Amino acid sequence: MRASHFFISTLKEAPADAEIISHKLMVRAGMIRRLGSGIYAYMPMGLRVIQKIENIIREEMNKAGAIELLMPIVQPAELWQETGRWQKYGPELLRIKDRHDRDFIIQPTSEEVITDIARNVIKSYRQLPVNFYHIQTKFRDERRPRFGLMRGREFTMKDAYSFDRDVEGLKKSYQIMFNAYVNIFNRFGLKFRPVAADNGAIGGSGSHEFHVIAETGEDALVYSRESDYAANMEAAIALPPVQERAAPAHTMQKVPTPGQKACEDVTTFLKQPLAQSLKVIAAIRTEIPEGEPGHFAVILLRGDHELNEIKTQKNIGEFRFASESEIIHHLGCPSGYLGPVGLQNRQDLALYADHAVTVMSDFICGANEKDMHFTGVNWERDVPLPSIIADFRNVVEGDPSPDGKGTLAIQRGIEVGHVFQLGTRYSEDMNATYLDENGKPQLMQMGCYGIGVTRIVGAAIEQNNDERGIIWPLSIAPFEVVLCPLGYDRSETVRNTADSLYGELKKLGIDVIMDDRGERPGVMFSDWELIGIPHRIVIGERGLKEGKLEYQGRRDREATAVAIKEMVPFIREKLSRNS
Repeated sequence: MRASHFFISTLKEAPADAEIISHKLMVRAGMIRRLGSGIYAYMPMGLRVIQKIENIIREEMNKAGAIELLMPIVQPAELWQETGRWQKYGPELLRIKDRHDRDFIIQPTSEEVITDIARNVIKSYRQLPVNFYHIQTKFRDERRPRFGLMRGREFTMKDAYSFDRDVEGLKKSYQIMFNAYVNIFNRFGLKFRPVAADNGAIGGSGSHEFHVIAETGEDALVYSRESDYAANMEAAIALPPVQERAAPAHTMQKVPTPGQKACEDVTTFLKQPLAQSLKVIAAIRTEIPEGEPGHFAVILLRGDHELNEIKTQKNIGEFRFASESEIIHHLGCPSGYLGPVGLQNRQDLALYADHAVTVMSDFICGANEKDMHFTGVNWERDVPLPSIIADFRNVVEGDPSPDGKGTLAIQRGIEVGHVFQLGTRYSEDMNATYLDENGKPQLMQMGCYGIGVTRIVGAAIEQNNDERGIIWPLSIAPFEVVLCPLGYDRSETVRNTADSLYGELKKLGIDVIMDDRGERPGVMFSDWELIGIPHRIVIGERGLKEGKLEYQGRRDREATAVAIKEMVPFIREKLSRNS
């Protein structure tokens, strides 16, 4: 490719709405252009990256035995009504009507469509297992689109869906896809980590997320320093404490704490450590009718711990946080002054406690009275422990690993892939069956496997950049090599050498672009450093007089002089080393 025949539109400054480095650099490098909130056009340079990502995915999916098809972007509402997701999915689901007033959706995912296909085309156990995949545009009406391609409304995903005869078959298909994902992300040249995860709204049981490691990532990843244990924060297990509860050393006292509501403020006011306080979270259990026992719930956490909403839902069912008026109505005082003392005999309340709470002694908690707290509170002596004790909290750095090996560490990551064991979640709702060896109908066991194609572009940049711009891994770079001839439009010697080298590299199948725009060296170098091409070769009259060309890798601090005749084998060796 010659730059004069391509389209390059770099910017010195990023727009004001670009918040994170990948968004800024993609706009500055001319890879994307914003059309509307969370909606972008992929410009030629960005599209080349996306296509390379898609090619790697296709190769590995095909190698793993998956079969490509293409499902529509627009889906009939009745399929989503069959599974209940028409109502459950929420406002992120973009609902539309056609001219006949029939309901449709713009697909955020394709479980319903693929299940409908399977129930109509798969009749016999002889047709199983099978794994269908497609790479297609998706749309989710995000409340707050941001971060460019990282959290847009329109995006590209690879979806794959496996269908098996039984659970054992599903587990085999799941492992095949898991291994394929490892191969895919290794080929991308990215640092990544697969972690155990919660299935969330998609349903089913058993899943893993694939995260690109980046400090700017929205997700917290938990892993053991001494084992293979890894999970996202939502799914990471906080083990019950092994230490015994200390004996009481103080008497319970009610103390004034005027205006001090948050645990941090209360403990600072009382000059006590935050871990010595008890946090009370009030919730409404939405599956229990108002007025029924257990509709209003109180969850107890240690003051320095954070509630894990996914775990909480699993422990108490569907819930929402109680409003201030609901708290006052049920407990008789504002939030911030709540505590367990005096609640033990309330039959209308559901009381829960996190494991870590059980070993607290001489703790601080609200006195269920405005501007008042208790100090020196002890379990059993002053207040009984709640009868239901479970894991309600986020793990913290240094917690013991659930597998018994070492302690937990936390790092940030960007979710770019997710594999699920769906089981019969969709096949049961949609009656997707096959006839087994005895001619009896059986529900298909399903797996679901997604990769955020366009999100990978942003994640790769978040992981690979410097003050000059993007640093692409070789496999997904828009071009592998850029030739920078100095004075291409003025020097015949430079032009002839550049044209000859360009031709040789092209014949070898190397993805090369030559900058024949006639730009000044500073502008030329800045553009390609911003765009992030891994390998750069500079052709200048001064070097040619000495029989030399100048090579510099995108991460190299200094350039290397290479003899003209040696440059082709030199660059081939560089490319093979990085492939």
